[in-house]
This record gives sequence, C-alpha cells and structure tokens, in this order.
Amino acid sequence: MNNYSSNIYKLYLIKVAKWFMLTMPILMLFYQDLGFSAEESFQLKAFYSIAIVIFEIPSGYAADVLGRRKTLIIGSILGTVGFAIYSIFSGFYAFLVAEMILGIGQSFISGADSALLYDSLKADGRQNEYVKFEGRNFSIGNFSEALSGFLGGALAEVSLRLPFIFQTGIAFIAVPAAFLLVEPTVSVARHKASMRDILSVVHYALVKNSSLRWNLIYSSIIGSATLTMAWVYPLYLKEINFSEIHIGSTSTMLNLIVGLTTLVAYKIERRLRPKSTVWLTTLLITGGFIVAGCFHSAWILVVLAIFYFSRGIATPVLKDYINRITSSDIRATVLSIRSLIIRAFFSIIGPLFGYMTDRLSLHQAFMILGGIFMVLTGSSIFLFLKSLEKE
Repeated sequence: MNNYSSNIYKLYLIKVAKWFMLTMPILMLFYQDLGFSAEESFQLKAFYSIAIVIFEIPSGYAADVLGRRKTLIIGSILGTVGFAIYSIFSGFYAFLVAEMILGIGQSFISGADSALLYDSLKADGRQNEYVKFEGRNFSIGNFSEALSGFLGGALAEVSLRLPFIFQTGIAFIAVPAAFLLVEPTVSVARHKASMRDILSVVHYALVKNSSLRWNLIYSSIIGSATLTMAWVYPLYLKEINFSEIHIGSTSTMLNLIVGLTTLVAYKIERRLRPKSTVWLTTLLITGGFIVAGCFHSAWILVVLAIFYFSRGIATPVLKDYINRITSSDIRATVLSIRSLIIRAFFSIIGPLFGYMTDRLSLHQAFMILGGIFMVLTGSSIFLFLKSLEKE
C-alpha cells in the first residue's frame, strides 16, 4: 500500500527549486544595467504573466486529467530551459522567449503542486492537515527565497549575470524530484480532456458557484498585490542607494518573515476568526503601497516587514478557503484559475507601474497602485466575506 504522504517531501524539493530565486531581487537591476527602461522591464514580466494566462487553465486541466505528476515534470523541465536562456543570451527578444518559457513552465506547476499535496493527504486520510502542510510548504519556499536573496545579491556584486547561471542548476533539482512523485488515485480523472470540459469547469467556478467565484476573485486580487510588491520594492531600495547585496539581504529578511508567519498562519486565523483575518490582511497589504509612497528612507523596511507578515497569513489561508469548497476532480483546474486571474491582473498592473514610474515618479506610482488595489479589494471583500458565512 502506498504512503502518498511521502510526496510531501518531494514537493518540498520542487518548492525549493522554484523558490530559491537568486535572480528575483536583482532582476530589475539586471534589466537597468542592460539599458532597459522601467516600462520595458515590466513588459517582460507582463509577457511572463501572459504566458501563464494562456496556459494556466489548460495545464491545470491537464493535471486533473493526465495527472499532477506529469504536469509537474513538464513544468520543471521548462523552468530549467528558461533560466538557461538567460544564462547564455542577451537582449529584449531573447529574454522575451525566456520569460514565455518560464511562464509556461510555471503554469504547469502552479495548482498541480497544491492539488497533489491535498490529494496525497486525502488518500492517507489526513486532508484536515492541509493548511498545516500547505503552510509548511509555503514556508520552505519562503525560507529558500530568503536564503537565495542574500546569495543572489552577493553573486550580483561579482556579476549580474552570475545569479542566472547558478539559477539554472537550482531549477534542475525539480526535474528528478517530479519524476519520483507517486500519483494518488483520487487525483486522476477518468475522462478525456476537451475544451468543452475546461470551459465547463471555468463556468462552474466563476459563474455557477457564487461562493467559489468570490473566493477566487478576492484571493486573486490579494495575490496580485503581493506579487506586484515583490517586483517593485527592489527599485525603491535602489533609489535610496541600497547596493545589490543590501537589496538581497532585505529580500532574505522579508522572506524569513513570510516563512515564519506561514508556519503559524492557521493558528492566527483560528484566533482572529475568518472575518477579522480578512480585514486585517486586506488593510495591511493594500495600505502598504500607499504608506511606502509617503517615505523616501530606510523606514520603508518597516512597511515592507508588515506587508510580508500579512502575506504570510493571507496566502495559505485563502488557498484553504478555496480547497474546502472544491472537489478533487477539478481542484488543480480551479487553483489554476486563481493563478490565471492573478497573472492577468499583473500583466496590466506591471506595465502600468513601469509607465507611471518613467513619466511620474516611483513614489507616485506606489501611491496610485495602492489606490487601485484598495478599489479592487473594496469591490469584492463584502461578497467574499458573505461567501465564507455559507461554509
């Protein structure tokens, strides 16, 4: 008899390979060094998000139909190829190809990993422990990203290209880990994939099931806000004269905060109750952009610390709300819909931020962005909270 919970440790390795991002804190600095404008830099990240938008739901559906293991293998291989291109080539169009490949690879992993974790636990009768293990998995990712931030900054002090070379080897770790996964029988659908089936799941999630719809919309807005902050704060720190290694060290600090918080996120949510948890994280995350726009000093580190603390609570808790009301046969597809909405938001917001930064100022761009996220969350939070009351 298989002990499917052994998949947890292989998923940890995949999480490390995907989150040990030596390049993330210095990527925008790398673009600047090559002469790219802020708008061009965020256009590249927008294309990454567009690739995810295009492939997210089909890849999530493939995970439901073909199996999570196969899609995780594909995603791991593509992730390695994308960073290899960054290590060898230069120029906007070469990086555009790399970003598209990385985006497709990410779409094959996102959703499938969380779905495999949940169904592995379910197959062993431990699904009630999902939030705890999702929190641990997310913490491992953030501890990996924390360590990588410092190392990436240190490597960038030698050469801004060096982190990409090392990143290629790290990304490859996910490939053998994915091959060693065992597919839980509960996660394998017994029907043939078709576009009609995919659209049927999308219609169910976003139209027919109102509780799931507002869970997905609200969760995606918060996810888009945290993703955006991860890409924009290094530009802020560079503007106040932080060096590459100091920016990397800041990344380490912030991701340690997230990692530690996610370990106890389920306890915080139980203590505060869902409604208070949602309001607290919403105000701290959206307000973080506006407050950041009011500073021009190292005090921004305090704002970022609070922001990342809130992120550590919101991410595993909001995913759990979705998993509770989603059946196993469509879980990966539904989680992929969430990722798709996040990336769709970012594909618009990212280039808009770059446009505002080039034509206004970085601080004005932060404040406008905060206003946008406040409007977006304000338009969905009440219906989202109402959906939680139905559970």
